[in-house]
Amino acid sequence: MLSLAGPVVALGAGPATVNLGTAGNFVILSKTGISTTGTTLITGDIGVSPIAATAITGFALTLPAGSAFSTSATVTGKVYAPGYANPTPANLSTAILDMQTAYTDAAGRAPDVTELGAGNIGGLTLAPGVYKWGTGVTIPTDATLSGSANDVWIFQIAQTLAVSSGVKIILSGGAQASNIFWVVAGQTTIGTTAVFNGNILDQTAIVLNTGAQLNGRALAQTAVTLDSNSVTIPSGAVITPVPIPPPAPAPTPSPTPTPIPVTNNSSSNSGGGSYGSPVSPTTNLTTPTTNGSLPPTSAFGQQVQTIAINLGKGNRGNNVTILQQFLISQNKVRPQQPWLKPVRLLTLAF
Repeated sequence: MLSLAGPVVALGAGPATVNLGTAGNFVILSKTGISTTGTTLITGDIGVSPIAATAITGFALTLPAGSAFSTSATVTGKVYAPGYANPTPANLSTAILDMQTAYTDAAGRAPDVTELGAGNIGGLTLAPGVYKWGTGVTIPTDATLSGSANDVWIFQIAQTLAVSSGVKIILSGGAQASNIFWVVAGQTTIGTTAVFNGNILDQTAIVLNTGAQLNGRALAQTAVTLDSNSVTIPSGAVITPVPIPPPAPAPTPSPTPTPIPVTNNSSSNSGGGSYGSPVSPTTNLTTPTTNGSLPPTSAFGQQVQTIAINLGKGNRGNNVTILQQFLISQNKVRPQQPWLKPVRLLTLAF
């Protein structure tokens, strides 16, 4: 039955899969930008780094304030860029490094077949394995990848990959797009209305012409250009969890000193100053020293301060008499010194 689809390339056991790391969490990942024209539909997350979000064009992005991702009506998923909230910048940097590591890994695998078809694989049915070309590869007619759901294909292409318009990469026997890796040093161009399966790891650009469909990932070390395309992350794709930093601990508030309320039983004075109310809890009864600490204050000193505070600026007459009488009652001044001014009395009190 396979012979009906064209010449068959039969190999032994296929290679191990390529670990995409956190780059595999994206259906499109680019270092220099993602652009689209027309009506493009993307299923999966997309991201750019280190280029900023301004290099994602044609998507009409919506970014809520303080968000780690933006959204678009054309993307069923999230859109990430370095300028977004944490942890997005660090996660993108890791994903880009993972993409480059995956490219190096896949490009360095030992090949099973070299220079197949002199770079033209149209019409062939390819078994799982590693294929290598020192030139570019063209696919002018449909090509088939035949294998089981666990089989892996790796195509190492030293120059460009060009898929002609309307051409299909057909999967048979249970083959999965998530297990196919096109490792391309030059530009990948998928023609108008072509249907392409597999993950593209490109050291240069990836271009999908009008109406082309990609069932896989477009992971480019430069730009990805779209035009009314459908791009879908493949079924069975492995999503690698990314670390989420713990929230920063809330700062411990400084303790608020508990004020000592002092009440004078007298309720009024003829000078207009009110000194019968408790000291307000917000009133600081002591003055900080030069090193910021508070000096010890006696109960008497607190009472004097309370009277002084309650007197207010400009009080005179009975106010002064009250303060003098209080100091005399506490044996702080002698009765024969009533002429002492309030400032002097306070000095003697402390």
